[in-house]
Amino acid sequence: MPCPRRTRSSVFVGALTVTLAATLTTAAAPAAPRTAPTARPATAAPADAWSGAPAAGAERWSVDLAVAGGDDVNVRVTAGRLRLADSRPGARTRPAAAGGPVAEGTLLGTPRVLARPATRVSAAVTADLAGGGAAQVQVRGWRTAGWTEWREAATAAVFDRPVTRVQARVLLTARNPRATAAVRAVALTADTAAVAAAATPGRVYRVYATRIGLVGGVTANGRTVQPRDHFAALPSRRSLSPINTGDYTVRVCTTSGSRCEYAPVWDVGPWNTRDDYWNPSAVRENWKNLPQGRPEAQAAYQYGYNGGRDQFGRRVLNPGGIDLADGTFWDGLLLTDNAWVDVAYLWTGGGPRGVVGDGPLNIRTGPGTGYGVRGLAAERANVPIQCYVTGQRITGPYRTTTRWNRLASGQYVSHAYISAVYGGTAPPC
Repeated sequence: MPCPRRTRSSVFVGALTVTLAATLTTAAAPAAPRTAPTARPATAAPADAWSGAPAAGAERWSVDLAVAGGDDVNVRVTAGRLRLADSRPGARTRPAAAGGPVAEGTLLGTPRVLARPATRVSAAVTADLAGGGAAQVQVRGWRTAGWTEWREAATAAVFDRPVTRVQARVLLTARNPRATAAVRAVALTADTAAVAAAATPGRVYRVYATRIGLVGGVTANGRTVQPRDHFAALPSRRSLSPINTGDYTVRVCTTSGSRCEYAPVWDVGPWNTRDDYWNPSAVRENWKNLPQGRPEAQAAYQYGYNGGRDQFGRRVLNPGGIDLADGTFWDGLLLTDNAWVDVAYLWTGGGPRGVVGDGPLNIRTGPGTGYGVRGLAAERANVPIQCYVTGQRITGPYRTTTRWNRLASGQYVSHAYISAVYGGTAPPC
C-alpha cells in the first residue's frame, strides 16, 4: 500500500467531508516601511457542507508541524511556527512546470489510521498572515482503490467512498519576500457524515502536451528534475503525488495509441495551479463554467477565455493541459514536438493497481520480451491491472515469476517488477 515514508504518527477515515475553521491571528507589527499585518476573519464552511458540532465519538488530533524529511518542500520551523524557508519567488521556490510569481512551501503530514472509519474531517488552523502570505490545509483519504485527490479543508469536501486513513498537508505561499505566512497549529477532527454517490469510472481526455525540460529545477513535491526524467505535471495540486510515490498516475498515449507511458504526477503546471479540469464543475476548483475535460489554458489560447490569460495574468502562449518530463516525452511517447495526447487520470477509476518498483519498465503487446514494446511505465507509477496470464519466466528486483499483468490498456508488464498490488486481487485472464 503506497504511502509516504515519514517518522510522524498516522490517521485515516471512511467517506470524507472536510471543513476548515481558520483562526488567523495578527502578527506583531514589523518595522517600517512594512505595513502591519491585518488579522483575517475565520473562514466559514458553506451552509450545505456541514453545520453543528462534531458527532459523538469524533476523533481529534493535531498535525505535527516538525519538518521531517525530503517530502517537505521549502519550509522550516522557527519560534514554534511553520514558515517558508525562502519566501523569494524563484526557480527553486516554485513548481518547476508552473513558473508562477509565487514562492511556495509544503509540509506533508504523516497518514493517520483512524480508530474507526469516518466520513468527515474538519481542520482548524491558527496562523499569522500578512503582506500577501497565505496558508492552506489540504487533506486526502485512502480507500480500497487508492488515495483520493487532495481537497482544501477551507470548504467541505465529500468523498465518494469510505477511507481508512487521512493525510494532511500545509501549503504556504508568498507573493514577495516581505510576506508573512506562519502557522502555529493545525487541529483535525474526524467524524461521520453522509457518503456521496458512487465514483465515476476513470476519465480520459485529449489535451495538449508540452515538454517540461527544466533539468535541475525543483518540482512542486520537492524532486530535483533529472535528465530524461519520467513524470508528468498537471495544473492542480489536487493530483500531486508526494515525492517517490505514484499515488496519482496518468496514462498518456499518442492520439494513434501506438505509444503510451504511465507516469506519476510530480509537478504542478502548465500555466495554472488551480485547474483540475478533469473534474466536474461541482468539484472543479476554478473555471467552473468550462466544459469538463477542457483546461483553462486551452480555452484561453483557443477562445480568448479569461482575456486569453492564466490565473497569474500571463498571456497564454499554448493550449497546454499537461507537461511531460523529458524521458516521458522523448522515450515514452517518442515525441519530437509538443502534441495532442490522450490522458487517463487513473485515480478517478477503480480496481487493482500495481506499483512499478523499478523502471522505466517496458510495456509490451504480449507476455514476453519477444513481443513489441508499446511504451513505458515509469518507476513509482501505479498501473491498473485487469488480469494476469502465464508467460515468459522473468527474474526481476522483487521475484522470479512467469506472471505477466495485463493492463487496462491491453498491454503487459512482468510481475517481477511490481513491488506491491492494492485495491483488490487481479483475477487470471
